[in-house]
Amino acid sequence: MAAETNLRINGKRLWSSLMEMAKIGATPKGGVNRLTLTDLDGKSRDLFATWCRDAGCAVSVDAMGSMFARRPGADDMLPPVMVGSHLDTQPTGGKFDGALGVMAALEVVRTLNDLDIRTKHPIEVAMWTNEEGSRFAPAMVASGVFAGEFTLEQGLASKDVDGKTFGDELTRIGYAGPLPVGGRPVHAFFELHIEQGPILEEAGIDIGIVTAANGQKWYEITLTGVESHAGPTPMNRRKDALVGAARIVELVNAIGHAHDPAACATVGMVQVHPNSRNVIPGQVFLTVDFRHPQAAKLDSMDRKLRTGLTEIVAKAGLTYEMKLVADFPPQPFEASCVEAVRRAAAQLGLSTREITSGAGHDAVYMARVCPTAMIFTPCIDGISHNEAEDIKPEWATAGTDVLIQAVLEKAEIVGGQ
Repeated sequence: MAAETNLRINGKRLWSSLMEMAKIGATPKGGVNRLTLTDLDGKSRDLFATWCRDAGCAVSVDAMGSMFARRPGADDMLPPVMVGSHLDTQPTGGKFDGALGVMAALEVVRTLNDLDIRTKHPIEVAMWTNEEGSRFAPAMVASGVFAGEFTLEQGLASKDVDGKTFGDELTRIGYAGPLPVGGRPVHAFFELHIEQGPILEEAGIDIGIVTAANGQKWYEITLTGVESHAGPTPMNRRKDALVGAARIVELVNAIGHAHDPAACATVGMVQVHPNSRNVIPGQVFLTVDFRHPQAAKLDSMDRKLRTGLTEIVAKAGLTYEMKLVADFPPQPFEASCVEAVRRAAAQLGLSTREITSGAGHDAVYMARVCPTAMIFTPCIDGISHNEAEDIKPEWATAGTDVLIQAVLEKAEIVGGQ
């Protein structure tokens, strides 16, 4: 049953919180660089915890560093309605990717406090560790451990490019918590996020009702050739790892186009060794990111990569290692939660469009353990993972107005207003 209320959140307070959080890791071009488990990540956590405690929430931290701010329910033994996102960013990230979902969740709690609204179920604001996967692969690893897709040991053992482990860095910044990861019931999970694409803005739509998320496959490939002097080594004697990598980049791009219109295929990281101007590269590390809403198409992309890679390294005289570091199928969201979002937007008179998320989110893993849905707001020019990422304050407000209505439908109002 829909919440019998037309309450609105405090849009100015929400925007102020977003702008204050964006100061932590702010870049000269107006973005944010707040990589997972850096000192800046620690500062953003400190501020988030302070705000949550000021809102009367009890803050706990689990062994993966994810944070949960709990607003008690009238029956506090019931499983919580959980709502949130992440605060880590890309190296050249924006102010809103992830942070909007966390600040909106906090604003839900603040608004309920303002109006003295009590809910039957507790409400927990969740801040997940390492959603981006930029520093530690795979992405969404903390919510993945929560959902049982990875072991705690796997999560803590992942390493960044400098060889630093997730577990050590989590301890270093002081956020290796005592709470067990997962293993407890959650009544429902909602995540508000910017679309990270152009569809909503171009169509003039207020709210994206997210019905599913793309499947993804992430790979790490290491090509090994022979380092040699760039001057004396004849072209026909070379085993150039970078030439092989360039051909793989072309292959990945071709695979993406061959599986249009819904496919995405990206080589996002290339590291060349020894990276010297007069040495033929002897080793190259690169990453591949495949996405598609259909599992069969994603499997087809995988097969073409493996076949093409074998042919490329044979022709170039190279050897290779390939690891599949993330693999999850397309994920539909639960019907009753999606309907709660739909009813909330309709009640508020907002225009909507059903949409499939092209990006991965913590909601994808939460959907495996509890009823889950996502809400999208437009973003300007569809730009994200970029310092130019931007949204309008009224979009943030509208998305959070929908969020609070959906949360209240699941948490059930028992008093107030």
